[in-house]
Amino acid sequence: MINKLIIFRVMGSLILIEAGLLLLSLCIGLIYQEYDISAFAYTTGIATAIGSFLWFIGRKAENHMTRRDGYIVVACAWTVFSLIGMLPYLFSGFIPNIADAFFETMSGFTATGATILDNIEEGGHGLLFWRSMTQWLGGLGIVFFTLAILPIFGLGEVKLFAAEAIGPTHDKLHPRISTTAQRIWTVYSALTLACMGFLMLGGLDWFDALCHSMTCTATGGFSTYQDSIAHFDSAYVEYVLAFFMFFCSINFTLTYHCFFQGHIKRFWKDTELRWFTIIVTGAVAICTFCLWSRMYHVNLSVEESFRKALFQVVSIVSTTGFATDDYNLWPHVTWSILACLMFMGGCAGSTVGGFKAVRIVMLTKIVYNEFKHILRPNSVLPVRLNDKVIDSSMRTTLCAFLYLYILTAIVATILFNFMGMAFSESIGLSLSSLSNIGPAFGRFGPAFSWSALPDAGKYLASFLMLIGRLEIFAVLLLFTPQFWRKR
Repeated sequence: MINKLIIFRVMGSLILIEAGLLLLSLCIGLIYQEYDISAFAYTTGIATAIGSFLWFIGRKAENHMTRRDGYIVVACAWTVFSLIGMLPYLFSGFIPNIADAFFETMSGFTATGATILDNIEEGGHGLLFWRSMTQWLGGLGIVFFTLAILPIFGLGEVKLFAAEAIGPTHDKLHPRISTTAQRIWTVYSALTLACMGFLMLGGLDWFDALCHSMTCTATGGFSTYQDSIAHFDSAYVEYVLAFFMFFCSINFTLTYHCFFQGHIKRFWKDTELRWFTIIVTGAVAICTFCLWSRMYHVNLSVEESFRKALFQVVSIVSTTGFATDDYNLWPHVTWSILACLMFMGGCAGSTVGGFKAVRIVMLTKIVYNEFKHILRPNSVLPVRLNDKVIDSSMRTTLCAFLYLYILTAIVATILFNFMGMAFSESIGLSLSSLSNIGPAFGRFGPAFSWSALPDAGKYLASFLMLIGRLEIFAVLLLFTPQFWRKR
C-alpha cells in the first residue's frame, strides 16, 4: 500500500523549503528595488500555504517509507517544484506564457540550461537569482538537499536517496544517508564559493559571480546575459569556468575522499575518472586542431583555438551549456564529436546529465570480455570496475537503461520531427533535453534560444529533462500498471 500520509508530510516539508528559497530571492529583489518583488511575495505566500497544509495533513505519519513511496515523492517533488517555481515568472510578466514559464523552470531545476528567453538582461535581479538558484538546488537534487538540512524522514531516507541518485552506483560516505548528504553538500558549497571567489578576481561583480558560480558548479549553464559567457570577453573567466565545469563533472564522493580525507591516490586510481579525462583530452585536441587548421573564415591562434575547444568541449561533456562561441559554425567533424559527448556526459555521482562515463566504461569492458569469452567459452571471466566485480544484476540494469535511453531518444526525435523541426535539430533537441545539456544544433544551438519550439515541443522537452535527470526508470516506473497494484 502507498503511505499517503508520509508522502504528504515529506512533500509539505519540501515545498516549505522552496518557500524559504523564494523568500531569499525576494530579499535580492528588495536590495535592488525592482519590479519582481510582488511576484516573489505572492509566490512565497502560496508555497507556504500549500506546504503548511500538506505537512498538517501528514503530521502524524510514521517515519517509514516504502520504495514505491520514495519514487512517488521524488517524481512529485520535481514536478511540483517546477509548477510553483514558475509562478514568479508569470506574476512578474517576465515570462507571460505558461508553457514557456514551466519549460524555463524545469530547465532550471534539472540543470539543463536551455532557455526560451531572448531578453535575459531585462529580468530583475531577483528573477535572475531565482533562475540560478533553481539550477544550484537541482544540481545535486531537491530531495538530497532536504535530506542534508532536514533529516526527518527516518527509515525513508534510503528509499528517497535511491530514487533520486545519479548513476548506476550509489556510494555512501556514512551509514546515515542524511550525513552523506551533508558531506556532499559541503563539497558542493565549497566549490561554489571557490568559483565565486575566482570569478570576482576576474572582475565580475558579486551578483554575476554568485549566479555564474551556482550554475557552473550545478553544471546547469544559466547566465545573467543573453550572450552567456561570451559577454565577458575574458580568457581568464573562460579558463576558470572550464576548470570548475570539469571538476564538478567528477564524482563528489571521490572529491570528498581526496580533499577532505586526504586520500589523493584514490583520485588517480578511479577507472571512470581516467577514462573521462582521456576522452575529454582527446576531444579537446581534435577540436583544437580542427579550429586552428580548418576554420578559414576566422584567423585563430593556437591559444584561441585551444581555449574555444576546451571551453565548449567541457561545457558540452559536463552538460553545463555555457557558450563562448557558436559551434554551428565549426567544421562538421566537430559536430559528431560534440554529439557523442552530449550522449556520454560526465561521471556518475556528480551534477552532470547524460549516459555517464562509468556506463561507457562498463559496456566497453563487457564487450571486450565477450570477445574473450567467445574464444574461451568455458572460462570464467569476471568484469571488474575499480577492482570490484560487476555482477549480473548490474549488467542487466545497464542493458535495460541503454535500451530505454536510446528508445526514448529515437521516439523524441520522431516527435520533434513531426512538429516541424529539421532532422538534425530533432536529434539535437532530444539528446540535449534527455542529457540535460542546454544548447542543441541549428536554430536551437548556443547562439539561439528555444523560443521557436511550439508549446507541445516545450512540454515534451520538459518531460525529457525530468526523466533524464531522474535516470528514466524513476519516472517511467510510475506509468506501469504493476507499480500501482496493491501487492
